[in-house]
Amino acid sequence: MRNFVTIVIGALAAHTASTCTREQLTAATADLLTVQTTGKINGTASFASPIKYTENRKTVDIAKGIHSKALTIAHNRSQHDLSQCAAFSEFIVTTAASPYVIATQLRLDNATQKVNQIDTIMTTKGDWLFNVTGTYYWASREKWDPIPMATRDTRETLKAAADAYCDIFNDKSVKVPWGQPCARLEGGSYTGKGQASDRCDVGIPTGVKLINRQYVIDEEYGTVDVQMDFGGTGGFGVGGLPDSHEFRVENSKLSKVE
Repeated sequence: MRNFVTIVIGALAAHTASTCTREQLTAATADLLTVQTTGKINGTASFASPIKYTENRKTVDIAKGIHSKALTIAHNRSQHDLSQCAAFSEFIVTTAASPYVIATQLRLDNATQKVNQIDTIMTTKGDWLFNVTGTYYWASREKWDPIPMATRDTRETLKAAADAYCDIFNDKSVKVPWGQPCARLEGGSYTGKGQASDRCDVGIPTGVKLINRQYVIDEEYGTVDVQMDFGGTGGFGVGGLPDSHEFRVENSKLSKVE
């Protein structure tokens, strides 16, 4: 009897933890794309009301934020985190007058299955290292296909790889699981040349803390998006910047960094 009870309780706990489906999360990111292309937030099926919203790490009225602007999206990609009922979307807008690179995390309420939290980090003309031309060119050419089931890494492995990359900015003793080839897209600059020798472990700054991290992890695609504060000055002379990095992990090694 004791074993039976343990099994039942374990099954119920597992069922409770898995409250979202990939279809629900995919619908939410599809609705986010519609919102961004129309500038109309109200009436979106996947969105709750009200929604807790931050933009560049500050609380903002979503009706006055970037998602209230109708934008022409040149490139988009989304990832979905079933364990956290969360999702991530990247939008690149190449319109000359108002270009943007937008990274958004969505979180769904467990009870209603509707988006009740949106956190967006965006950059535009005049922002540090902003280069939408280079970002679009390289991002639109990358392939982020599903990882074969037999070689998928665990959530713990994916998160550890992303954290190691973030940690090495402040601690050079950290061992990062660098893959090779590995391509890194940073402000429009790209380390990938389509060669087996491509590397991501170049141009890493020192003395920079990447803190207050918030994750979206998608095991099916081997991806982790991390929103955080780029704190500390290092050699850049900047600090406290809102930051979003997305990672692709294959065979437990970093293969792409954006």
